[in-house]
Amino acid sequence: MAVDYLVIVVYLAGMLAMGWWGMRRAKSKSEFLVAGRRLGPAMYSGTMAAIVLGGASTIGGVGLGYQYGLSGAWMVFTIGLGLLALSVFFSARIARLKVYTVSEMLDLRYGGRAGVISGLVMWAYTLMLAVTSTIAYATIFDVLFDMNRTLAIVLGGSIVVAYSTLGGMWSITLTDMVQFVVKTIGVLLLLLPVAVVKAGGFSEMKAQLPTEYFDPLGIGGETIFTYVLIYTFGMLIGQDIWQRVFTARSDRTARWGGTVAGTYCLAYAVAGAVIGTAAKVLYPNLASADDAFATIVKDELPIGVRGLVLAAALAAVMSTSSGALIACATVANNDIWARLRGIVPTDGEQRDEVKGNRAFILLMGLAVIATAIALNDVVQALTVAYNLLVGGLLVPILGGLLWKRGTAQGALASVAVGGLAVIGLMAAYGILANEPVYYGLLASLAAYVAVSLTTRPTDAAVLAAWRERLAGRAPEPGTASETVSEQVPAAQ
Repeated sequence: MAVDYLVIVVYLAGMLAMGWWGMRRAKSKSEFLVAGRRLGPAMYSGTMAAIVLGGASTIGGVGLGYQYGLSGAWMVFTIGLGLLALSVFFSARIARLKVYTVSEMLDLRYGGRAGVISGLVMWAYTLMLAVTSTIAYATIFDVLFDMNRTLAIVLGGSIVVAYSTLGGMWSITLTDMVQFVVKTIGVLLLLLPVAVVKAGGFSEMKAQLPTEYFDPLGIGGETIFTYVLIYTFGMLIGQDIWQRVFTARSDRTARWGGTVAGTYCLAYAVAGAVIGTAAKVLYPNLASADDAFATIVKDELPIGVRGLVLAAALAAVMSTSSGALIACATVANNDIWARLRGIVPTDGEQRDEVKGNRAFILLMGLAVIATAIALNDVVQALTVAYNLLVGGLLVPILGGLLWKRGTAQGALASVAVGGLAVIGLMAAYGILANEPVYYGLLASLAAYVAVSLTTRPTDAAVLAAWRERLAGRAPEPGTASETVSEQVPAAQ
């Protein structure tokens, strides 16, 4: 295993080195939080694919393939569909807004009265997303080094917190590009063909497994529908995803770069399911489906290659973890803390804001590591996060983008009713039940429409300013440093 260990150590050292390099570029709030809004198509596509394809998509996607066969691809497939929908229909408008958070978008659209409540819901979502990604380090480091769970979480989490704190979005962008390449080589180009060959090819896999393993809908129609509600719609509104859209240098980059990333996700979904199906042939009696990825890597790959593929799994976890962490810190600082203190940053305070956001990443990172150590059930935590996000924020966000009659009162009612309904229904039906997100979303929609129609329309001046921002005609609030940074050649 010495060669495998060396591959992993070099990879982790490289992540920290990129964090240090990113620190030298992050000189303004825009540079630190959204990479100066200067990413070109290549970097944008790679980093967007990296953020959405985390440990759940890699380890969990292979596990679903082990359990259900090819239909196990549906979870990751719906993530890809959501990214495609976001890129084709909404990304250009989102990028033109020149904001930093989803709550800022809601304030622009509804007149400045939805920020704190929506910020709390988004903060809870991003926090739990970061926690669940951090917990996954325990699985990977256990395979690599037979390491204690707590120590594994502290080690993996500390590396992500370190490079995210140092360079913000620039560091995360650079590391995500490396992680994208490592995942592509490790999972698609190495593990996938090796797994199929070791299992005897597709003909042998079909001979060894029940026919339902090759039924595209074998996982069940209700499960697929739930995946669409949670993951496809979740992709449309998550702060971690929007914050990547904000990094695009142009409408075209956001639209086409995101479309490439979404298409990549579809291929990754199928690859994970095929690997899991092959693992079922090779190891039919694993205690847990989620052990399939680590088992096939550990037992079937040669030395060196094994280290690279495990680095790919680590890359998947780190990309989601770092993206969720900076999103959590951005929301906590800009949407909650600053608003509660009544602070609106002036032009001369941008450099100090970099320090403030850096401090919040460190603080949120420590909170994520502590929560990950205390928490055991990853699936329940992630389900709570996505149920709150979709049930509480989907309707007011999409309503604001698509329906001009929506009002601030309607948005607040939608967030409150949807969020409370989801919480109450999870208590009644169970956290993993499908009913909370179904009925919570319907309650949120009903409240939004009913209250919007019974209250005064949004002020004409607010809507006019909103249309100017959507059209890209309004300047981004910021400093001279931000204006200068936008004149620097865009990253390719």
